Amino acid sequence: MNLASLIAGKPVSGKAALTVRSPYDGAVAGTVVMASRADTDAAVAAACAFRETPSRFERSDILEKTRTALEARREDFARTISREAGLALREGRYEVGRTLDVLRFAAMEALRDDGQIFSADISAQGKARKIFTTREPLRCAAAITPFNHPLNQVAHKVGPAIAAGTPLVLKPSEKTPLVALMFAELLYAAGLPGPMLSVLLGPTGDVAETLVRHPDVETLAFTGSVAIGKHIAATAGYKKLVLELGGNDPLIVLNDADLDLAVTLAAEGSFRNSGQRCTAVKRILVEDGIAAEFTSRLVGKTREYVCGDPLDEATRVGTVIDEAAAMALETVLREAVAAGAKVLVGGERRGALLSPAVIADVPRDCRMVVCESFGPLAPILTVRDLDDALTLANSTAYGLSSGVVTTSLPSALKAIRTLRCGTVNINEVPGFRVECSPFGGIKDSGLGIKEGVIEAIKAYSYVKTFSLPW
Repeated sequence: MNLASLIAGKPVSGKAALTVRSPYDGAVAGTVVMASRADTDAAVAAACAFRETPSRFERSDILEKTRTALEARREDFARTISREAGLALREGRYEVGRTLDVLRFAAMEALRDDGQIFSADISAQGKARKIFTTREPLRCAAAITPFNHPLNQVAHKVGPAIAAGTPLVLKPSEKTPLVALMFAELLYAAGLPGPMLSVLLGPTGDVAETLVRHPDVETLAFTGSVAIGKHIAATAGYKKLVLELGGNDPLIVLNDADLDLAVTLAAEGSFRNSGQRCTAVKRILVEDGIAAEFTSRLVGKTREYVCGDPLDEATRVGTVIDEAAAMALETVLREAVAAGAKVLVGGERRGALLSPAVIADVPRDCRMVVCESFGPLAPILTVRDLDDALTLANSTAYGLSSGVVTTSLPSALKAIRTLRCGTVNINEVPGFRVECSPFGGIKDSGLGIKEGVIEAIKAYSYVKTFSLPW
């Protein structure tokens, strides 16, 4: 598969090429022509010069046509995700399904006018006028997306921008660029004007840093690491920032929990997408009355998660993004064991494969649970009661999502009030959401500015207020 960076819908040519390889076996998944600093400047200029914004209906129609085209090619896209990201085929298929939802909701929101009308004669200082609001597109927005959801994260940036009528320059991860470029081609074929979307791959200084600092980029949306997010915040200058910077999400399991449900949520939350989700379960906080039984059941459940060739239908957990990431996780695991933790199942590494692991007796201060471990690890920490669990859950620098498994409404409500994070899901994994609901975190997980289709449209637009004497 040979692809090229795209400026205003046209391929970049004559540049250096990036070879994308499967994390599983090193096979070439595709090649991408790289962009330069001049290409980045040209993409921003094309966006800013664009004036022929499609109507609401036309934007909705483009998104719907893209959804239909993606539906027809969903297996092709799923297999591309598996080849370039190493994710199990079931994850690629699931991601395509989520992307179809993003497109559907974005198409719906493109038709929706959230303007308001205010009467101006409601105070002694007013007069007989009407004040109106309308939402206007920006001249140019930019987005930088990560490797772990190479299609859906792209759709979550591109779909709302199109719905808002705002031209976007996208820089997908250099580790997983193929599906992003394929997605862009579907949008162009559906009628998206070229200047409304450019997709650029290239050296950090030429593309990402240029977009971050560019004075004509009015909004920058970034999903990735805390370190890079904070660097962006320090260098972006005078522009709106939407930062989603990962998480260290707890699953709290109380004594009154449905154990079958709790075990299923712990396994799915920890191991789906090879554990590479900002909302993955990264700490399992289990009340001591059921800790032994829960741990035994989770070990048994984990054995069902076959780890291997991402394109094998029997595989439930593929690779992490590359061997270096797997080695880093292996180091974190060894550190926990040296501090007294016990690996009860899994944890074996072969290249970029790391088999799903359940770890018990994990110290509260070890790196595995203080920092974000981006892989298929399920560390169990025993807690005395709900208060202890909530204190421990709030003890890290992150504040993205959380899950609580309980049959007690008072316990659920107390958790919702006390947990300092963007989302609390009761009897669900931390990552549960629909694609149009608000999503985002606080603390080191983000600035509290939400994504999700509806909120993202607000980030890619501005409210214009005007008044009339009628």
